[in-house]
Amino acid sequence: MALPLEGVKILDLSTMLPGPFCSMILADFGAEVIKVEAVKGGDLFRGGVPKIGDTGGAFFQVNRNKKSITLNLKSDEGKEIFYKLAKDADVVLEQYRPGVVKKLGVDYETIKAINPKIVYCSLSGYGQTGPYRLTSGHDLNYISYAGILGLTARKGQTPTIPGVQIADIGGGALYAAIGILIALMGVKRNGVGQYVDTSMLDGAVSWLPVLANDYFVKGVSPKAAENILNGQNACYEVYETKDGRYISIGAIEPHLWANFCDAIGKEEFKAYQRDLTKQDEMFAYLRDMFKSKTQAEWIEKLTGVDCCWAPVKNLEEVFADPQVVARDMVYEMTDPEGTYGSVKMIGSAVKLSETPARKELFPPRKGEHNTELLKSIGYSDEQIAELQKNGVI
Repeated sequence: MALPLEGVKILDLSTMLPGPFCSMILADFGAEVIKVEAVKGGDLFRGGVPKIGDTGGAFFQVNRNKKSITLNLKSDEGKEIFYKLAKDADVVLEQYRPGVVKKLGVDYETIKAINPKIVYCSLSGYGQTGPYRLTSGHDLNYISYAGILGLTARKGQTPTIPGVQIADIGGGALYAAIGILIALMGVKRNGVGQYVDTSMLDGAVSWLPVLANDYFVKGVSPKAAENILNGQNACYEVYETKDGRYISIGAIEPHLWANFCDAIGKEEFKAYQRDLTKQDEMFAYLRDMFKSKTQAEWIEKLTGVDCCWAPVKNLEEVFADPQVVARDMVYEMTDPEGTYGSVKMIGSAVKLSETPARKELFPPRKGEHNTELLKSIGYSDEQIAELQKNGVI
């Protein structure tokens, strides 16, 4: 059975994390993703550390099932090649600051004139409009503006930097993928492409429905540790164990909290779950209680108790976890040329019953598909050699 996105051709100008993560989702389900990389340097993740061989390890995690072509888009010949590739492409994805693709001559209006059905996605920190559009930023800055960072803190303490990139992936890559797929459906229905303007700040702000509701209804801006979901209540908290590890408790629902109270022999706590005058008392008791046993001992005690609990794991434990393994969330791809050996990959979180994510193309070497792709648009071996000699590819 053909994969759902088979026949969809994507030119991906992005680098590092958000854009490549987005295009990998689409590549996993059959899209032909062509990474368009600079002749000098290429994707910035290639130079990262730690390395697998001569390539940054992070590059492998977001670039499987793709092809790579190198192009000097500042040259006329490089632009011409891009235009030829775009003529029958379905999607262009870029991650530059607003205005850069216009200077390079590969912006939406230019590509739209060549291919009216193109879906052109710009993924940026603050979007293509608004007073911050040209402001530099990273994930930490986007979640700062979005209010997420200010709420990720213990009461009266400095906000804590999250361990993963919330805006880059959750606010950017995923929304870009959704926008592209919606726009492709629009092409199918209406016969014309459109521009997809994805902002990582927008995406991060969209993650605020619960806390925004508090503000919209009460008119008071919520603060860190003043909501049941961010540290106000003892029923939803992370507790340190005797061995310096942690257990998380997420017993929001009354019946789950009751189950937890029964398990620890504190019947009286059942009625106090949302009583703010009793939280300090319960916090103090539970903190002392959890420090009386190791994490392994708490795992043994709580196994089978329906109260939404979990051990806080490190990555070694995560990728050996039977649930993670059973869901195919870690596997190995082998370099067909042997240089990089077998590389562990994070699996696809999208599970389709009939057309699961493919595991076909090992992450490409920079410019690995130059000849293949240039020949597909009419270039001869002699012309390709000349382009390489002149630094166009």
